[in-house]
Amino acid sequence: MTSLDKAILATYDRDGKHFEIYIDPDGTYAFLDGSKKDLKNILVADEIYADAKKGERAKATDVEKVFGTQDMMQILEFMLRKGEVQLTTEQRRKKIAEKRKQIIAILLREAIDPRTKAPHTQIRLENAIEQARIHVEPFKDAREQIDDIVKTLRPILPMKFEKIKIAVKVPAAFSHKCYGNLKNYGIKKEQWTKEGDLIVVIEIFAGMQGEVYDKLNKMTNGDIETRIVEN
Repeated sequence: MTSLDKAILATYDRDGKHFEIYIDPDGTYAFLDGSKKDLKNILVADEIYADAKKGERAKATDVEKVFGTQDMMQILEFMLRKGEVQLTTEQRRKKIAEKRKQIIAILLREAIDPRTKAPHTQIRLENAIEQARIHVEPFKDAREQIDDIVKTLRPILPMKFEKIKIAVKVPAAFSHKCYGNLKNYGIKKEQWTKEGDLIVVIEIFAGMQGEVYDKLNKMTNGDIETRIVEN
């Protein structure tokens, strides 16, 4: 069990009332990250404070009014999910870096430069995020942050999310091998020839073209036909 001097705080504010609890930094990080599924050994002190540093406990009536319970584990889970968690500097730095990497990966796959119709490069996206001073939420789902981030980035880096359809013909020798991958991208039309060739139309984000072509070429040794289908 973490000692009180090494614990961090989870806080929650509502209706003019402020609540604080002492929690274990490593256990909390693991729980919020999803690698820890239970709340065991996260709570360091079995108390709810109005001001933890002063040792001022929250009034039981305030706790009941705001949380609807006195159960510490229910309150702990609520505060971890809905409140603010004061992670250590290293934990926050690490998690923000991970989440930023996920956000950039989404933009690389799905966004294009409307001026060139080509995907942005990773270094261009990283530089734009730095220039725009994008605030990344460490424990908020990366995709849930995309819309706000794109709005902030667009004045610096024009960006468009556009889907395209690609017709693909795979020779019989590779058709079954490629089918699963093509299905993962989203098959809109499918046809098998008498010779066993596979002809499909897939729909993907324009920024994924390079990824798709590279994967299919590797799986077929370049023996594949593709063309963009006009809507």
